[in-house]
Amino acid sequence: MNIQSAVIKGTNILKSKSIKTAQLDAEILMARVLGANREYIILNNNKKLEDQNFENFKSLIKERANRKPIAYLLNKKFFWNNEFYVNKNTLIPRPDTEIIIEQILKFTKNKNTLNILDIGVGSGCILLSILNERKKFTGTGIDISKNSLDICKINAKKLLVEKRTKLYKSDVDKFTQGKYDLIVSNPPYIKSSSLKYLENDVLKFEPKLALDGGLDGLLVIRKVIKKSSELIKRNGKFFLEIGFDQKNKVIKLLNEKGFYINSTIKDYAKNDRCIVSTKI
Repeated sequence: MNIQSAVIKGTNILKSKSIKTAQLDAEILMARVLGANREYIILNNNKKLEDQNFENFKSLIKERANRKPIAYLLNKKFFWNNEFYVNKNTLIPRPDTEIIIEQILKFTKNKNTLNILDIGVGSGCILLSILNERKKFTGTGIDISKNSLDICKINAKKLLVEKRTKLYKSDVDKFTQGKYDLIVSNPPYIKSSSLKYLENDVLKFEPKLALDGGLDGLLVIRKVIKKSSELIKRNGKFFLEIGFDQKNKVIKLLNEKGFYINSTIKDYAKNDRCIVSTKI
């Protein structure tokens, strides 16, 4: 069997499971098996595939057909300008979250040094991307999950920012270390009752801890806002990712804790995604 025939077989299996990106996924998984890139797969599609490679490919296709995300099968996800290591213990970075990076980089364009706190740091995609762009900034990340922090440590080393990064295992309620010029957070904000409507890729495989925002979706957001009001310096900037229908409620919570609202940023689907505020 050649590469093309195997990819077609894999594509058809994924299509039968209603996976929209069936061909792309099959090509990516074949590239993984061969230790190559997609271009190689396309340009060498008539090349004979060794039996063991075909078995490995079938195994990956089976997992993907069961809705295991590509990022977990590859243990990597490209975000901003870097490749991040990910596994089942951390949320997969989303393209919409890159909007937060854009906003922070705009705000810090003329800043020399800043001390940043990321609440719920996860894989580190937000904090580490900023530190990689701003070479004199320092950052602290907290997370309730030790497994997530272990992944963040791996990514900090990959991006060569580990010496400017401090990580703590802590519930947001209990963290008391330092004062910060800028705080960022992408907390769980999905209502518990809405989790069942998520795609199977997310629902079956991504950590519930990173998704479940409680009965009204604001359980963790309230804690994050309260803690941020305590740890942020006066005139410090706060960047908070929110759910598409939470803008007004979150703005009220921010105002109650002494934050002035600078702007609300929309994601690529034109939904409210990030609130930028200043501690006054």
